[in-house]
Amino acid sequence: MFQSRAVASILKRNKSVLNSLASNLKGTSSSRVFTSSSSSSASAWTANAVARSCFHGFRSLPKGHHVPSFRNMSTLASVATEKEGFKLLVTAGPRAQKMVGIWLFGSAAWVFSMVVLGGVTRLTRSGLSMTDWKFTGRLPPLSDEEWQREFEKYKQSPEYKRVNKGMSIEDFKFIYWMEYAHRMWGRALGVMFALPFSYFLRKGYITLRLGLRLSALFALGAGQGLIGWWMVKSGLEEPPSEYVEPRVSPYRLAAHLTSAFVIYSGLFWTALSVVMPEPPAESLAWVQGAAKVKRLAIPLSLIVGITAVSGAFVAGNDAGHAYNTFPKMGDVWIPDDVFKLKPLIRNFFENTSTVQLDHRILATTTLISISALWWSSRKLDIHPAIRSLVGSTLGMAALQVTLGVSTLLSYVPVSLGTAHQAGALTLLTLMLLLNHTVRRPSMSLLKTLPQVAKTS
Repeated sequence: MFQSRAVASILKRNKSVLNSLASNLKGTSSSRVFTSSSSSSASAWTANAVARSCFHGFRSLPKGHHVPSFRNMSTLASVATEKEGFKLLVTAGPRAQKMVGIWLFGSAAWVFSMVVLGGVTRLTRSGLSMTDWKFTGRLPPLSDEEWQREFEKYKQSPEYKRVNKGMSIEDFKFIYWMEYAHRMWGRALGVMFALPFSYFLRKGYITLRLGLRLSALFALGAGQGLIGWWMVKSGLEEPPSEYVEPRVSPYRLAAHLTSAFVIYSGLFWTALSVVMPEPPAESLAWVQGAAKVKRLAIPLSLIVGITAVSGAFVAGNDAGHAYNTFPKMGDVWIPDDVFKLKPLIRNFFENTSTVQLDHRILATTTLISISALWWSSRKLDIHPAIRSLVGSTLGMAALQVTLGVSTLLSYVPVSLGTAHQAGALTLLTLMLLLNHTVRRPSMSLLKTLPQVAKTS
């Protein structure tokens, strides 16, 4: 009853505006001789007039009453925004945007910590200490009998027989806790992601497009546990030769690490898109400069990603423990056995010499390419944030190469090896941030930009 009175009151107060709207529509259907510019200006004036009239009409409603159609109004507003070429992933207001952004950045940071913890687990040779796996997890051993039972299972593994024979139960407890922590940290991430996701969906903060993207990332995260066990299982099998140390398949290790990098990149990019729907752009000149940087940043990001994946094959083949010299590999630049495996393609993934040579070449290419990007952007008219990002990326690339060389020369200590793996993800983070910052703004923003940025 109240809604009909409210609608009648609004219509009565704004009768002249509605009459004007009707006459405009009638005139359009009868004559269709308007130019595109005059038509758009007329429709814009009409929309503004209706919006103002509805706003004043709703202001006149008695206090304490709720209008059920308010959510539909926000949906219509978002549809209108999409027509202008600008799509928000969170349309429930700035507060919801901030909450979802913090949650996504927190999830990305958690994945980052998972990658670092996984590196420590691998470098301490703890990954094969647990010889079984359950999707839901389980409690750790809580008594001496349970610890002895787990230790007996480990004694049946090839790693104990060939590498850790005679290990004490105290040493076993250390590697077991490392692997257990890595697994449970991943499961905790799943819970930490799923609960806020359900809450935001229920509140209506997340759009369909964002919901589908996050559902895909959640599915990848669930699959990551399966990939991890698939990787570990390969290390529990007997090696083909008695002279070969048991280790996980380099292909499976690369798949596990690459999957983690994809999940992290997806979360970080989505978080940026939520909190920064538009790139920083204060003039058309800066937009044009950003487009030039983008042409170089996209292929450069591909090189950074390939270099990171090649590092997984270095780890999977224990190639860091060979040729611990730099810049030469031993006494030569290129070892003689780089193509000894048949077919030829196997050398790039299974040959220790070739894998390390590839990683050296890719790392050097990455540093030179980022240096070229920095040099070419010096004279471009670009936003200060982009210039700062390019410089930070160059600094991180130089640090990452330094960490890599130091790790090699020091025979891969746990501290430097972990820092090098974290450095790879940090460099990828900066490349993601750079690519997100040099995106093309929406048409609605481009129309409002001056040709040249104002200087204070």
